[in-house]
Amino acid sequence: MAKIVQCIPNFSEGRDQAVVDALVATAKSVPGVTLLDHSSDASHNRSVFTLVGDPDGIAEAAFKLCKLASEKIDMTKHTGEHPRMGATDVIPFVPIKDCTAADCVEISKKVAARIWNELQIPIFLYEDSCASESRRNLAAVRKGQFEGMPEKLKQDEWAPDFGERKVHPTAGITAVGARMPLVAYNVNLGTSDIEIANAIAKVVRGSSGGFKYCKGIGVMLEDRNIAQVSMNMVNYEGTPIYRVFELIRIEAERWGVPIIGSEIVGLTPAKALIDCADYYLKLENFDYSKQVLENHLLG
Repeated sequence: MAKIVQCIPNFSEGRDQAVVDALVATAKSVPGVTLLDHSSDASHNRSVFTLVGDPDGIAEAAFKLCKLASEKIDMTKHTGEHPRMGATDVIPFVPIKDCTAADCVEISKKVAARIWNELQIPIFLYEDSCASESRRNLAAVRKGQFEGMPEKLKQDEWAPDFGERKVHPTAGITAVGARMPLVAYNVNLGTSDIEIANAIAKVVRGSSGGFKYCKGIGVMLEDRNIAQVSMNMVNYEGTPIYRVFELIRIEAERWGVPIIGSEIVGLTPAKALIDCADYYLKLENFDYSKQVLENHLLG
């Protein structure tokens, strides 16, 4: 059977449509690769692409996109609500069909080496590709962001996995790795007070005592004048979406603030949403594998 790998590169551009269009065209130009989805956010100033393909094609697409981003995005001029350290901020590879996490680790290291050798953009390896546990968590790797990265790279423990101890002058530095599927999930609050979003994010994220598989920050959506709890759910079975949503609802009520909406960024595994339906509908004896029509149609 043909191996299928997913890649979800994140780019530090969500406002210039011409740059986004160029990235889309590049993603679509690589044989053996399909662009499933792309979304851009002006407040975050960030775009997230979702591609699938065979290992060779997906590796080529990741490199070409990183190259184009390095030519089109100048990090010295970048502002946005989302933490970032590079024009191509992060490139994760995810096993989808007939491939393993180890296969994706191998792809990630191949792409990382090529990015450094041909583009002179230094690379941190993260998640399953990391050389040490201190680099597994993307938040720890990205801490300091683009502006603070030159000083960070001088620290003994923060030499890049590929490249020299200096960022590319305009493209910064990129994290590349292999991981299992995650859900990028945001909850929008009926307030313009960013401190409320920060306080709620602190309650739900694992690093500050919340849910083990939740990473979260508070951000301000300037175009809507509302605060948001922006999260990555890195294991949607270990920490289901509905559980995090309910805690955010409870905490928001303490502040007298309503939830006015939530959003999925990019694609999500169906089971992450089916689990929410199961919970809120109080389904009895529900069997995901047997009772979801698409599971039978898609095999």
